[in-house]
Amino acid sequence: MHFAPWIYALLFLSGLVAGVADSIAGGGGLIALPVLLSLGLPVPVALGTNKLQSMCGVASAAWNYARRGMVDFRSCRVGIAATLVGAVAGVLTVQHTDTHLLSRLIPWLLLLILLYTLFRPAVGEQDQPPRMRADVFFTVFGLVLGFYDGFFGPGAGSFWAISLIIGLGQNFAKATAYTKIMNLVSNTVAVVLFGVVGLINYPAAIAMGAGQIIGGRLGSGLVVKKGARFVRPIFLVVVSLTLVRLLWLSYR
Repeated sequence: MHFAPWIYALLFLSGLVAGVADSIAGGGGLIALPVLLSLGLPVPVALGTNKLQSMCGVASAAWNYARRGMVDFRSCRVGIAATLVGAVAGVLTVQHTDTHLLSRLIPWLLLLILLYTLFRPAVGEQDQPPRMRADVFFTVFGLVLGFYDGFFGPGAGSFWAISLIIGLGQNFAKATAYTKIMNLVSNTVAVVLFGVVGLINYPAAIAMGAGQIIGGRLGSGLVVKKGARFVRPIFLVVVSLTLVRLLWLSYR
């Protein structure tokens, strides 16, 4: 499908907004995916296109966080490898599995994250002593959340952020930076799959991805500048919106 020039301008702007939001607290798909579906793209193509444009923003944010010194790759290289393995396993598994039960379970897990963050106002405001060794944490959560992102996906960024805060004692800003690194790994796996089977509209993805690159840079810059207290309320909003969307899709 090809669109009028003004549609590509709209896609660019949508990607820009989604990139800013996603680089701060995740949830950019809540903005981008409805826009792609409104263009009349078939659902599988919209999902594949969304993955590619999202990967552009995630890569931009991850690069900026790394460049600003917010990520120590030596401490998370085990997580990168484990997430890659988990995401590949998830992508292969989803082709033979019904995700209906999972789609009903995930909103309630997100609700637990929301309640935990609301009733623990100090959580994530500053670094705390870790509860797990980094290599153990990244092995376990890389495999589990990498698998989840490849298998299902919605809320993966929220699960990563809260896990990093609780397991490794990171503040919200640092957890957001590490989340983008892990998201980039699992997103790349998904993009390769969608690309191989021809489920990406590349002109739309490129237009939206260009906006995502700029948005990812802007949003990550805000996180670096303003810190954990800036991220927390946006994280709560994103988790709430994702929860509402998933509940509506699962129980309507």
